[in-house]
Amino acid sequence: MKYARMAIEKESPEQFGYGRIKNNLTETSVRDRSLKDLGVAFEDLLLPYGDHLGDARLRGLIASQSAIADPDNVLVTAGAASALFLVATSLLEKGSHMIAARPNYGTNLETPRAIGADVSFLDQKFEEGFRVNVEKLASMVRPDTKYISLTVPHNPTGTMMSLAELKEVIALAEKRGLWLLVDETYRDMFKGEYLPVAASLSNRVISISSLSKTYGIPGIRIGWIVCQDKKMNDLLLCAKEQVCIGGSVLDEYVGWRALLQKDEWIKKNDATIAERFAAVKAWITKEELLEWVEPSAACTCFPRVKPQVRIDVEKLYKVMNEKYGTFVGPGHWFGMDDRYMRIGYGWPLQKELEEGLAAVSASVREALI
Repeated sequence: MKYARMAIEKESPEQFGYGRIKNNLTETSVRDRSLKDLGVAFEDLLLPYGDHLGDARLRGLIASQSAIADPDNVLVTAGAASALFLVATSLLEKGSHMIAARPNYGTNLETPRAIGADVSFLDQKFEEGFRVNVEKLASMVRPDTKYISLTVPHNPTGTMMSLAELKEVIALAEKRGLWLLVDETYRDMFKGEYLPVAASLSNRVISISSLSKTYGIPGIRIGWIVCQDKKMNDLLLCAKEQVCIGGSVLDEYVGWRALLQKDEWIKKNDATIAERFAAVKAWITKEELLEWVEPSAACTCFPRVKPQVRIDVEKLYKVMNEKYGTFVGPGHWFGMDDRYMRIGYGWPLQKELEEGLAAVSASVREALI
């Protein structure tokens, strides 16, 4: 494999330094939580090798919350990024073909590239509401296509597929004998239509999620894969065992305790996100130089500087970062032009969000040509 460091990680706030950022609008999670918030103590926790599939209590919760009967259809991983890596390295080799939606989270794009796979991009376009064009997708499938990679809800735009659209793609995968990978990391966040876990709908679907975004505990590296195909599950377990044998029993214990509080946390999260979303919508409605496809899920949006606006994009980010101490996710993090920017509104406090949005507007105007 030919690894290349992803821009979204190299330029991330944790690498740049949180203390150097005044208004952090890059995050797509809720505000980080502490162990005290979870009510977790570790004095009596033994630290052996754990079940290679993951803690049985944690897998049982994930399975029941995913409408999956057998907990052995769940594989716990070190975050969703690890899950995506295991799937890509299990299904692809040099020259293999896959289809990935774009824009997309970096690992969904870069790991196949590192393997040397032939990646075709299904571009989700602003002008089409960032929807998944199922007809276009079907036309891209080749006899050697291994899998299709989608994110639902969509990262970075916060848009959603309908259940009917998702079922269309699943039917395509079943008919053509492909795997459908659905990154559902934002599934339990603020949304309009609530979709079932995609893997509960078909044995040809691999669903991936994590605790990092909805639960605000990315420092606990817990993600998971759900799939109802036994051969695929065995293959993914083989991959996990070769990478790390099993997971951290400490992390998995915390993950189990967090999921026990799921209903309470989501209720609080959704109330906070709704308040922040209202602030972002009020801002973009009045903003003459930017436009968006209004998100319908999660806590992220992907506005762009309007095409007719002449702007020095490099200056835009320089002013935003250095003068105003405000950071967003630039378009190149997701394989897009930097006139686009991902804004996360669930993590910053209300004041930080409002100051950050004002700084974005001011920076755009100072970068006009």
